[in-house]
Amino acid sequence: MSSDLPVHSAPEKAGEEHSAKVAVTLFPLLVLAGGALALLTPETFSGFSKLINPLLMVIMFGMGLTLTLPDFALVVRRPLPVLLGVIAQFVIMPLLGLGIAMALALPPALAAGVILVGCAPGGTASNVVTYLAKGDVALSVTMTSVSTLLAPVFTPLLALWLAGQYLPVAAGTMALSIVQIVLIPVVLGLVLRTILPRLVNMVLPALPWVSVIAITFVVVIVVAGSSAAIFSAGLLILLAVILHNAGGIALGYGTAKLFKQPIASRRTMAVEIGMQNSGLASGLAKDFFTPEAALPGAVFSVWHNLSGALIAAYWRRSSAKNDQLATAEQPLN
Repeated sequence: MSSDLPVHSAPEKAGEEHSAKVAVTLFPLLVLAGGALALLTPETFSGFSKLINPLLMVIMFGMGLTLTLPDFALVVRRPLPVLLGVIAQFVIMPLLGLGIAMALALPPALAAGVILVGCAPGGTASNVVTYLAKGDVALSVTMTSVSTLLAPVFTPLLALWLAGQYLPVAAGTMALSIVQIVLIPVVLGLVLRTILPRLVNMVLPALPWVSVIAITFVVVIVVAGSSAAIFSAGLLILLAVILHNAGGIALGYGTAKLFKQPIASRRTMAVEIGMQNSGLASGLAKDFFTPEAALPGAVFSVWHNLSGALIAAYWRRSSAKNDQLATAEQPLN
C-alpha cells in the first residue's frame, strides 16, 4: 500500500531501526483493527468516500518530501538493476494478477480489482522492509520513485489492456486522476524538500505515522463501503491477495537471480515487486470500477505489510548467521 510508509534512506542509528520495525509491525495491526471496526459498523463510515483521494494525495506528498534529487542518480550509475526492476514491476504483477483472476474464476469486479493492484507502482513501505531485510535501500528508493513517476502512463494503459476485459476502463480519465493524486503531490514534495531542506528534515520523523493514519482511513472507508461483499467473498479475496503477493516476491527474486544480481539486489527486487501501492489501487478502483473492486487493494494493504515484516525478519536472521559463520571461519592471527 504508498502506499504506505515514506522512508528516504537506511536509518543508521539503533533508535531509528527500532522505529522502522515498530512502523512495519504496527501498520498492518492498525489497518486490521480499522478494517474490523468498519466491518462491524459500516454505517459509521459510509459518508467518507470523498476523502479517499485527498488522503492518497497526503501520502504521496509525504513520499515526495522523503526524496531528493540524488535519489535518481542511481538510474545513471547503475541503470541495469533499476531498469530491470521497473520493467519487472509493470510486467510481472499485472500479468500475475490476470493469471490469478482467471485461475480463481473471480467475479468481474474482484478480477478488475486484483489486476489493478498489479498495475499500480511499488509501495513505499517496501523501502523500510528492504532496509530491515538487509537489501539495497538506495535501489529500493529509486525503484519506488521511478515506478511512481511512470504510473500515470503505465497504470491506466495496463488496466485498459488487462482489466478492460472484465469492466470498462476510462484510461484517459484514470491517467489524469493519477497525475492529480500521485505525480503532482510527489513533485511538490520533492520541490519543497529541495528549497526548504531544514524545515522538511524537522518533520521527516513524523511522516511514516501520517501515512499510517491516512492509509488506515482509506482501508476503513473501502471496507465500510463493501462489507456485504467481504462477507460473501472474503476468503476468495484473501487467497487472491496472498497468491499475488507471494508470486510477486518469488518472481522478483528469481528475475534478479537470473540476471546475476547480488543478494542485496535480489532481496530488494523481491520486496519492491511483491509490495504494491495498494492504497492507490483501492482509490482508483472505487473511482473507476465499483466499491467491490476496491477490496483487493484494501486487503493487500494489510497482507503485504505482514508478509513483508516476516520475510524481512527471515532474511535479516539469515544475514546475521552468514556474518557469524564468516567471522568464525576467519583465521586467527
